[in-house]
Amino acid sequence: MNKQAVYIVDGARTPFLKARNAPGPFSAGDLATAAGGALLVRQPFAADEFDEVILGCASPSPDEVNIGRVAALRMGCGHKVPGWTVMRNCASGMQALDSAIANIQNGRSQLVLAGGVDALSHAPLLYSKTMVLWFAKMAQARSPGQKAALFAKLSPTALLSPVIGIMKGLTDPVVNLLMGQTAENLAFRFGITREQMDEFSVRSHQRVAAGQDAGHYGEVVPLVDRDGKVYAADDGVRRDSSMAALAKLKPFFDRKYGNVTPGNSSQITDGGVWLILASEEAVKRHGLQPLGRIVDSQWAALDPAQMGLGPVHAATPILQRHKLGLNDLDAWEINEAFAAQVLACLAAWEDAAYCRDELGLDAPLGAIDPDKLNVDGGAVALGHPVGASGARIVLHVLQVLRRSGGKRGIATICIGGGQGGAMLVETV
Repeated sequence: MNKQAVYIVDGARTPFLKARNAPGPFSAGDLATAAGGALLVRQPFAADEFDEVILGCASPSPDEVNIGRVAALRMGCGHKVPGWTVMRNCASGMQALDSAIANIQNGRSQLVLAGGVDALSHAPLLYSKTMVLWFAKMAQARSPGQKAALFAKLSPTALLSPVIGIMKGLTDPVVNLLMGQTAENLAFRFGITREQMDEFSVRSHQRVAAGQDAGHYGEVVPLVDRDGKVYAADDGVRRDSSMAALAKLKPFFDRKYGNVTPGNSSQITDGGVWLILASEEAVKRHGLQPLGRIVDSQWAALDPAQMGLGPVHAATPILQRHKLGLNDLDAWEINEAFAAQVLACLAAWEDAAYCRDELGLDAPLGAIDPDKLNVDGGAVALGHPVGASGARIVLHVLQVLRRSGGKRGIATICIGGGQGGAMLVETV
């Protein structure tokens, strides 16, 4: 049975705003609603004509747990449009797209709003287990004497040493490694040097800055906070980034032997993105003009301690199914969780032993043309709002193709927990 075509009609995202050691001006719900409102107002159909709304989010706040439904209602989709939330760590936004694809192809939906969001600056501070138990005992205490005795035992250290929620979220519970430590593993495995990581990072900042100056981020819609301040562009890019400046930064995840620093890692960021996906029937019914179509998608899994190689394992089967070489694609987006992680993916495709033993290939796939990879920079400079990034790179690779006259591109992402996701798109 031939699969029904799934078209990307349009898309928009907020600026990605760098977390600055305090909650940012917008909640995840604010971000999703703002991006969606700007996108929907320019469509020829009403918001309540969607069949469903699907939103990826890795860290929803307690009052917006099913943030997909919350955002749908706030955007005016009405009571009758279902809204739901998906979570696949770093690929939550891509999973939202894939879920929409499945529902369109099986005939359950024709027109879907799908995307991703996270406001990581709002990640909670948590009480330690010691403090939670203290509160439990205090709730059970009845007499003033019992309560006084508990206060006497209260440890100031436990009270003033909260658990940082985002650090817990970025630590794999199976291998007990922070995501940055898995990047160190890849750097060691493929002999990636600190200089190579920093060079990649400087290039990411330079490309984002050049892309902003050239108007290559047309998918970004401004935000306005309650005080009237306008946030018009991604604010994590450092236009003065240099090898000398990055060399001053100390390793963060392996302080004694490591090379992964905050400067060659993606930034903690807030942001949201939406794409409108449609069947051919919906395209004709509403007279839509699609940007492109999603041709194929793939999920893969591997050792969580090597999670950054997920893009290699997800994109390779797509290449094989469509009989494509790495440079038969006109554009690539590999999400830059860490400079070391992207460099390791590139090294793996060139490594004969890795391609043979891990991918089952007869020969290495070779090298991606650097002029086709992350041409407008990536998450090292833009930031990585975990739930949003997978959708962002799908939208942006399509924007790159349309701008450059290219036909096909792949967006691919590594996923905490040892997974990878990839999508093949083409212009129409």
